[in-house]
Amino acid sequence: MSNFQKAIDYSNKWLEIIKQDSASLDDTTAKWISEETKNNFVNHFNAGWVEYRKSMTEAGDYGAVEWRGKGAKFYDNFGNEYLDFLGGYGALDLGWSHPEVVEAVRAQALRSGIPSQELMDPLRGVLANLIADITPGAIDHAFFVASGTEAVEGALKIARLHTGKHSFISTVKAFHGKTSGSLSVMGKKDFRAPLQPYGAQTFFVPFGDADALEKQLEICDTVGIEIAGFVAEPIQGEAGAIVPPADYWPRVREICTRFGILMICDEVQTGLGRTGALWGVDHWEVEPDIMMTAKSLGGGVMPIGSFMGSGDIWKSFEEPNPFIHTTTTGGNPMACAAAIATIQVTLRDNLPQRAAELGDYFMGELNQLTREFPGVYEKITGKGLLIGQHFINDEVGYKVAAGLFRRKVLVAGTLINAKAIRFEPPLVVAKEEIDEVLNRLRDTLKSVSRTA
Repeated sequence: MSNFQKAIDYSNKWLEIIKQDSASLDDTTAKWISEETKNNFVNHFNAGWVEYRKSMTEAGDYGAVEWRGKGAKFYDNFGNEYLDFLGGYGALDLGWSHPEVVEAVRAQALRSGIPSQELMDPLRGVLANLIADITPGAIDHAFFVASGTEAVEGALKIARLHTGKHSFISTVKAFHGKTSGSLSVMGKKDFRAPLQPYGAQTFFVPFGDADALEKQLEICDTVGIEIAGFVAEPIQGEAGAIVPPADYWPRVREICTRFGILMICDEVQTGLGRTGALWGVDHWEVEPDIMMTAKSLGGGVMPIGSFMGSGDIWKSFEEPNPFIHTTTTGGNPMACAAAIATIQVTLRDNLPQRAAELGDYFMGELNQLTREFPGVYEKITGKGLLIGQHFINDEVGYKVAAGLFRRKVLVAGTLINAKAIRFEPPLVVAKEEIDEVLNRLRDTLKSVSRTA
C-alpha cells in the first residue's frame, strides 16, 4: 500500500470518529484513541512534551485525551468529567465551545473561510471598529493575526518603524511568545531593509520596579542606545500571576512619555476581562501607545490575535509601503466572526465584573488555605481569575497539581516550573464549581502535607 493510500485510509478513519456523536464512544474506540494519540505525539510531534505532561499517563491504564467540553468542564475520550481550571492558559475565557461563538463561526464558514486577500472582506473592518471602541486612549487601529506571539512580533515591528529606533526594554520573567527572526531571512529587500539592523539590544529590568526602568533609560541615553519602547504585561501571567505595586503603571506611563519611548502593553493573557477589568491596564487607568491581545479573543473556538495603536502610529504601516505587514490567514472571516461574538458576549454578560467578584471570593478562600497549610504554601497572588498559588518548592507544587488531576481538576505550573501553580478558569465558571475545586484542593493538600 502506498503512503498516499495509507493517508487516505487513516484520515477517513479519523473523520468518521470526528463526525460521530462525541458522547457515545465505545470502549474499544476510546482505548484506540488514547493509544493512537500518545503514539502520534511521541513519534511525530514531541516526545518530550508527552514525558513532561505527566497527565498523559496518569489516567489509569490509558492516557487522558481531551475530547469535548462545555462551560468550565471537559470530558476525556472515556467520558470522565474534569473541571477545567486552566482554561487553555486564558484562551477559554468563554469556556468550552460557547454556543454563540460556535454558531457565528459555523454561519461564516458556510459563506467563506479564507479571504482572497485582494479585495476587502467586511468582518476585518467590523472587528477593527469594535476594537477601537473598547480599547483605552487614542488606540483606534488594529491588525489581526493568528496568535499571541504574532501580535507581539507585529507590535515590535510597528514600534521600530514608527520610532526609527531598534532596541527595547522588557521585564525579568516576562512571557511574550516563542517565535524567532523570520523577517531576518526575508529575501525581499523592500520588506526587510526598513527593519534592519536585526539583533538590536533588549534590556531587562525587574517587573514592578519603575526606578529600575528609569535608571536603565538614563544609562541608554548616556551611552547613545536608542530605545523604541518598553514592553510588559500589565500583570505577569507566566511568572505566576504577579501584580505590580499600585503606583507602578502610572509611573511607567510618565517615564515613557518623558523619555519619548512607546509604552507597549501585552494583554494577550490579561485582556478581555481575565483580571476583573476589560483590560489589565484599566486597573491603573493608564493609556498604552500599543497593545496586543489574543488567546480569549477567539472565544475558545478560533485562533486570532491583534496588535493595536493610534492612527499616528499606524501611518508607519500605510506609508510608503502599505503592504509592509500582511498575513494570509490572520484575521480571516471565521476568526473575526468568533472575535465579534466573543466581544459581544463579554460585554453583554459583564464578564470582567464576574471575574472580579469570583476572583475576590476564590482568592479569599485560597488565602484561608495558606493559613491551614503553612508548610505547603508561600503566598497567593493575582487579580480577578488570574491566580497564582506559590508553594514552598517545586516538588510540592508538582504534587498538588498531580493530586488535583487525579481528582479530575486541570491546572498547570508556570511552563517549566511547578513552584507556582495557576488557577485560570473560564470566566463563565460557576461559584459552585469553584467550591468543588476548593474541596478537592483541600483534600489534595491534606494528602500532600502528610507526605511533605
